[in-house]
Amino acid sequence: MTASALMMAGAASAADTPATFRSPDGNFSIDALEALGRVSAPAVSPDAKTVLFGISFEDLEANSSNNDLYTLALDTKGATPVRITDTPKSESGAVWIDGGRRIAFLYPDADGNAQMWLMNADGTDRIQASEHPGGIGGFLLSPDQNKIVVIGNVKYARNAGDIYPDLPKATGRVVDDLMYKHWDEWVTEIPHPFVGDFDGTKVSGLKDIMADEPFEAPMKPFGGVESFAWSPDSKMLVYVSRKKTGLEYAISTNSDLYIYTLESGATNKLTEGMTGYDTMPAFSPDGKYLAWLSMEHDGYESDRNRLFLLDCNTAIKRDITADWDYSIDEFAWAPDGKTIFFIAPKDGVIPVFSIDIAKGDITKLTDEVADFTTLAPAGKDRIVTMSHSMLRPNELMLITLKGKKGTEVKSLTDVNGPIFAQLDMPTVRKRMVPTTDGKEMLVWVVYPPKFDAAAKYPSILYCQGGPQQPVSQFWSYRWNLALMAANGYIVIAPNRRGLPGFGTEWNAQISKDYPGQNMRDYLSAVDDLRKEPYIDAAHIGCTGASYGGFSTYFLAGNHDKRFAAFLAHAGIFNMETQYLETEEMWFANWDMGGAYWEKDNAAAQRTFANSPHRFVDRWDTPIMVSHGEYDYRILASQGMAAFNAAKLRGIPAEMVIFPDENHWILKPQNAVLWQRLFFRWFDRWLKDEK
Repeated sequence: MTASALMMAGAASAADTPATFRSPDGNFSIDALEALGRVSAPAVSPDAKTVLFGISFEDLEANSSNNDLYTLALDTKGATPVRITDTPKSESGAVWIDGGRRIAFLYPDADGNAQMWLMNADGTDRIQASEHPGGIGGFLLSPDQNKIVVIGNVKYARNAGDIYPDLPKATGRVVDDLMYKHWDEWVTEIPHPFVGDFDGTKVSGLKDIMADEPFEAPMKPFGGVESFAWSPDSKMLVYVSRKKTGLEYAISTNSDLYIYTLESGATNKLTEGMTGYDTMPAFSPDGKYLAWLSMEHDGYESDRNRLFLLDCNTAIKRDITADWDYSIDEFAWAPDGKTIFFIAPKDGVIPVFSIDIAKGDITKLTDEVADFTTLAPAGKDRIVTMSHSMLRPNELMLITLKGKKGTEVKSLTDVNGPIFAQLDMPTVRKRMVPTTDGKEMLVWVVYPPKFDAAAKYPSILYCQGGPQQPVSQFWSYRWNLALMAANGYIVIAPNRRGLPGFGTEWNAQISKDYPGQNMRDYLSAVDDLRKEPYIDAAHIGCTGASYGGFSTYFLAGNHDKRFAAFLAHAGIFNMETQYLETEEMWFANWDMGGAYWEKDNAAAQRTFANSPHRFVDRWDTPIMVSHGEYDYRILASQGMAAFNAAKLRGIPAEMVIFPDENHWILKPQNAVLWQRLFFRWFDRWLKDEK
C-alpha cells in the first residue's frame, strides 16, 4: 500500500502515520516505532468478498490512541483499504450484520460509556443501538440476529456506605476474603452476560442471566465475547465462567462451560469433571458439535490447551488433539464443519494448522518465519488472518487452500510499508545452542542493520516473561527486539526451558524450578554467543519484564561477571512477599510449589531458598528498575525493594516508577519515556557513554 493510497483512505492526522512520518537518518527509532499503524483483528463479510478491520495510531501530544475502521475488497486486484470512520474516539469490536449491508461496533456514548452502534457498510448513518447503564464491554448477536448477549458490569464488593449508611463519604474498603484486587484494579464490579432482543435498530429487554450470582462471565481480566457461543438455531447460549469467589477463586483455574436455554431460562454445566481452564466455545456451522479449548490441571494456567469436541447428539466429549504435544492458542471452524483451523506455537514460530475432526489428522498450513494470529475463514478455501515477525508488526494476510498443491499465503495490507521503506532494519537468525543437560535450544539472534562480522558489538540478553510465553517471532511495542538491535545491540533471545512450542515436557519444566534449568539455559545462550568474535564480551546486558524481571534480579546475583548492566521491569525480587502480595494464588502455588511456611514441602523450600533477594550480597553490577504502581500482579514494592537493596550495597542504580501504569506501560508518553530511559541506561554501561 502506497503512502498516497493511505492518505486517500484518510489516515489519522492527529499523529504521525506512514503517510507523514519521515526518518531523518534511515534508522529504526523510537519515533518510528510510535508512528506505526496498529492493525486490529479482521472480520469477513457474509459473502466472503470484503474484510473489515481497524488501524490505530498513537497521538503522543494527546497521550492517547485512536482506532478507525477500514474495509478491503478481497477479490479486487490492487484493492487498497477504504477508511469508513473518522471519529474522535475509537471504534472497536466491529462485526458485519444484516447480510453484510451494515456493521455493528462499540463506541462511546455521550457519557463516555461504550455502547453498541450501527452504521451502513460504507460508514454512513451511524446510530446508537444500546443504552445499557454504565456501558457494555462487548456484544455477540445470535445467528438469526434477533437476540443479543452483551457484557455488563454488576456491583460486587461492599464499601463503607453499604455497612454504615450514615458514612456516605467514607472511603474505606471492607475486605473479608481474597481476590479483592485483580491485575490493576480493586474489584468493585464484575462482568455478567445480559441477554436481550435486537430488532435491527435497538437493543432492548436485557436480562442478567446470572442475576444474584457472584461470579464473573466472562472471566477477568482478559475475557471477552470469545467466552460466548450461540447455537446455530439461536435458542441457546454457551458461556464461560469460573463459579468461585474469594479464596476458592484465588486458588483455582477451574472454569467451565455452561449452556443457557432462552425459552426455559435453565442453565446446565457442560464440562462437569473437567478441572482446568475451559474456554473459547464455538459451535460447528451445522450445530452438531461444540468445540472449545481445555486444560487438564486445576491451578496451572500454562497447561497444554487441548481442542475438545462435544457431540451435541450423544453428549460424548473427546480430545481431538490427544496425540499432539503442543498447546493451541485459538481456533475457528471451517465452513464445511469437517475441519477446524487453529494457531499454536511450534519450533519458535506460531503457524496455522488444520485438523480433520473425524480422522484427527493435523496439517501445517504455513511455513513462514512469522507468527500468525486471528482466524477469519472467508469461504471454503480461504482464511483471513494477521501475521507479524520480529521485524514487522501485524498486517492482514490471506491463506488460500489449494488442495494437493498446498497453500498460498499473500499479504493483503502493507499499512506500514511507507515507514519501513525508509529504514535499514536488523536481521534475525536462528541459532541452535547446546544446553547443560544435553539438549538443544532454539535461540533467536537479532543483528544490527549493516551488521559487520569484523566489528565488535555490545549485546543484550532478553529474558521472557510469562513465565510460559513463547519467544517466537513476536512483535512488541515495549520489548521490541528490532529496536534494540537498531540501536547497535546484538539481541540474544533464548527459547529457554518453560516456553511453549517445543513439547509439553519442555514447557512444564520451569514449574517449581524458577531458578533452575531455565537460568542455566540463559547462561548457555550467552556463553555460546560470546564465543563469537563480533560479541563484545565485556559489554553484555540483561533485561526482561515480569518473570523476565525475576530472571534479571536472579542473574544479578548469579552471573559470574558475564553481564555489565541489568534492567528489570515489573519483576519478582522477594518471592516470600510475592507469594502473599499477588492475587491469583493458584499461580504462586503451582509455580513456586506452595507456601514458604510449608517446611516439609521440598519444592517450595527450594524455590524460596533461591529467591533473588537472597543473593543481593553478590550484586556487583549496575541495575535499573522499572515498575507501575497499578501493578497488583507484582506490586511496585518489589521493584522499590530491589532498588533500595542496590543503593544500600553501593551498586549504581536507577529507578522509574509509573504511578498510572499497571503490569504494562500503555500510555504513549510513558512508553516513549520508558524507551528513552532504557537506551540511556544501557548506552551508559554497554557503550561507555557516561
